[in-house]
Amino acid sequence: MRQAGLIAGAAAVALVAAGAISYAVAGDEGTDRTPSAGSADAGFARDMAVHHQQAVEMSYIVRDRTDDEEVRRLAYDIAQTQANQRGMMLGWLDLWELPKVSADPPMTWMGMGDTASGKDGALMPGMATNAEMKRLETLSGKQAEVFYLQLMTDHHKGGVHMAQGCVRACEVRVEKRLARGMVEAQQSEIELMAGMLRERGAAPRS
Repeated sequence: MRQAGLIAGAAAVALVAAGAISYAVAGDEGTDRTPSAGSADAGFARDMAVHHQQAVEMSYIVRDRTDDEEVRRLAYDIAQTQANQRGMMLGWLDLWELPKVSADPPMTWMGMGDTASGKDGALMPGMATNAEMKRLETLSGKQAEVFYLQLMTDHHKGGVHMAQGCVRACEVRVEKRLARGMVEAQQSEIELMAGMLRERGAAPRS
């Protein structure tokens, strides 16, 4: 098991390194230098990895709480995409030899360290509280679908805000490119989820 983990880790680092090289050749703006532990690049990678993990958890919860194929398909796509992106960001931190946990509050890299952390586990913009996560686990059918779509809409809006912050402040070429892709993909999914909520006689919470 340990050997498999080491092989997977090495493969992830190799993939990240290869991606950095390919993006550098493409001439994207930014740098290929290793960022510092206190940089926006490192902060975004750490915080978005945590943010993504909750989206993956929510998606697996709703997958087991409804038989609706449209919602289950969306949940699967979000879980797979964000799990893969989370692996990339953690791989970059390994590649940069930077800690995956910081003593600073979440969102410090965006100048929001004193204001971003909410109560009851909502550590960053858009994150669900512990109570909301527990409530999702108690619902089923249409109620679970609506609540998941509402929670994920808020989650995506927070994720877009963070990714836009990285586009502005991050310096590593490959990470800026990933952040731009997150903004585009999550804005598209926000529109998709608004339509899915309308079909169910509901609307986003905010």
